[in-house]
Amino acid sequence: MWKFLHKLASPPHFYALAAKMIPWFNISGLLLIAYGTVAGLFFAPADYQQGDAFRIIYAHVPAAYLSMMAYSIMAISAGIGLIWRMKLAHAVAAAAAPLGAWFTFLALATGSIWGRPMWGTWWEWGDPRLTSELIMLFLYFGYMSLRAAIDETSKADKASAVLILVGAVNVPIIHFSVEWWSSLHQGPTLIKEGGPAIETAMLYPLLAMILGFSLFFGALLLARVRTEVLHRERRSRWVRNLVLTESA
Repeated sequence: MWKFLHKLASPPHFYALAAKMIPWFNISGLLLIAYGTVAGLFFAPADYQQGDAFRIIYAHVPAAYLSMMAYSIMAISAGIGLIWRMKLAHAVAAAAAPLGAWFTFLALATGSIWGRPMWGTWWEWGDPRLTSELIMLFLYFGYMSLRAAIDETSKADKASAVLILVGAVNVPIIHFSVEWWSSLHQGPTLIKEGGPAIETAMLYPLLAMILGFSLFFGALLLARVRTEVLHRERRSRWVRNLVLTESA
């Protein structure tokens, strides 16, 4: 196991392995998204209270889930990078940041679009989940800005890793905010005692969208990490050999 992990941390090995994994993540993710979109928009019944407006959950819920998952990946990678000084871990964190920011923005945008007819307002500052999700977007921006402001890669890795670890406290706050405080958001629907509180015909497309979005995110992340690795290792012998091989 440790031998596999040590090998995986090698930039050349990861670069080659990621190239093989990306098509599988892409194809399976897009197929699941296609199924979830068709089943959720055209075959799932309308909600008895929200009508057809509920269908925005098929974009909103996966985006909100990935906004937290991306940040969690960054925090874990930052911790590994600081403790074991693994350069590839910092590359993963740096590559995940823009993706996490986009999914967070998508979650906020779709939430506002849904909130207008449901709550009568585009935004409610008193809602803890909305506010904590917005804070997460600012954390993503802060992380990327801090990295861009420091020219030396090693210093940028360490400083931005500390920031991302400090901000990680916001992830459980987002998740449990609807249980800890009074919120306009509904309580847990998928993961709760007694099973999911959602109709089966609505549930399966939603699960397909969450998994499909996650696989597509994985493909994008692997592609971005490969680019990050090439940039960091651009002066190494294996990158020069790779360029010579591909240009031959």
